[in-house]
Amino acid sequence: MNSLTLNFTAGFSTTTVVLSRRRRLSRCSFFSESPFRRPRISRFICMAEPYLITKLDSAEKTWKELSVKLADPDVVSNPSEYQKLAQSLAELDEVVLTYRKFKDFEKQFDEAKALAKEAGNDEAMAEMIASEIESLNDQITELEKRLKVLLLPADPLDERNIMLEVRAGTGGDEAGLWAGDLVSMYQKYCEQNKWKFSLVSCSEAEQGGYKTYVMEIQGKRVYSKLKYESGVHRVQRVPRTEAQGRIHTSTATVAIMPEADEVDVEIDPKDIELTTARSGGAGGQNVNKVETAVDLFHKPTGIRIFCTEERTQLRNKSRALQLLRAKLYQMKVREQQEKMRNQRKMQVGSGARAEKIRTYNYKDNRVTDHRLKMNFELTSFLNGDIETAVQSCATMEQKEMLEELAESAGAAAR
Repeated sequence: MNSLTLNFTAGFSTTTVVLSRRRRLSRCSFFSESPFRRPRISRFICMAEPYLITKLDSAEKTWKELSVKLADPDVVSNPSEYQKLAQSLAELDEVVLTYRKFKDFEKQFDEAKALAKEAGNDEAMAEMIASEIESLNDQITELEKRLKVLLLPADPLDERNIMLEVRAGTGGDEAGLWAGDLVSMYQKYCEQNKWKFSLVSCSEAEQGGYKTYVMEIQGKRVYSKLKYESGVHRVQRVPRTEAQGRIHTSTATVAIMPEADEVDVEIDPKDIELTTARSGGAGGQNVNKVETAVDLFHKPTGIRIFCTEERTQLRNKSRALQLLRAKLYQMKVREQQEKMRNQRKMQVGSGARAEKIRTYNYKDNRVTDHRLKMNFELTSFLNGDIETAVQSCATMEQKEMLEELAESAGAAAR
């Protein structure tokens, strides 16, 4: 070993210690032994699971192969191929760099253990090395946790834009009002994330709010965050329509639909029944005199979409087909997710509509997320401050996926 030589005096003797790390070692604080006795070196476990090392070695090998390919003149002269390989390499960068840091710390850990054996009866030396070993062990453990997360398969839909649908549930007029409050909450969250949102279709409720409201949201990794919002949102409050001050319980359903391309979902024109009508409302005399509204019915699924927001029939038809495609794609994705996660007790982000995910309690100014078993302040939540809940859902999903990964690795080993 090289680099740094430290001299220190213990009693009447001087010991020269050669360490590989260029940092000052702090005195160990967790030993309770008498200063006249040589402290024992605690036993630390730094070995990662074999399945993890195998996956990391494979990722590093792939990274090296991609690096070589990117230097190939034939690849450099092909922009599309070069961009594809560069993207694949970039996706592995963090994994490989973290893994190399992990291996470097493990090497230092082994060196520190070797030094501990050479320390002899020098108590001060033993304490310094024990402190070093503990520090390295903590860093290795954290890096191992990080590597497990990095190896989790990414959701291929995370980068997509979405259609967000809020539909009034049980509760009569109050359910419509509550749906309107949820729409406002998500619009504020979009503004905080600098996402663009636009109305696709809506049906207003008689006392305010909406029976249904669909908006398109575009931006960076929209689906990756809002996919956890699918489900039933329950509210407990005194409605505006309640004269005697009694608390009512109402619900609204949120559906998150990743936008689908034509290649993702094929729609047979024979399966569509399309009629037109006059839109009415804002938009000038044209919408009142010309049949610009589109009523689209999909026979196989029974999905009906009435689109009036655009000023021409062609654009309303395009919007209706866009929404139909998103709904059909959501059904396809949800079916796949349920097959993959049918062993899980909780389905985070699966889009299961029957799942009651939150209760909004106005009396106690509290929002309870039933999946997380966590509470949040109601006022700030309705103002769009839902990021903490979103990130907590992502963390919980990662934890469940890690458990599945460990279980599958254990089964394969047996």
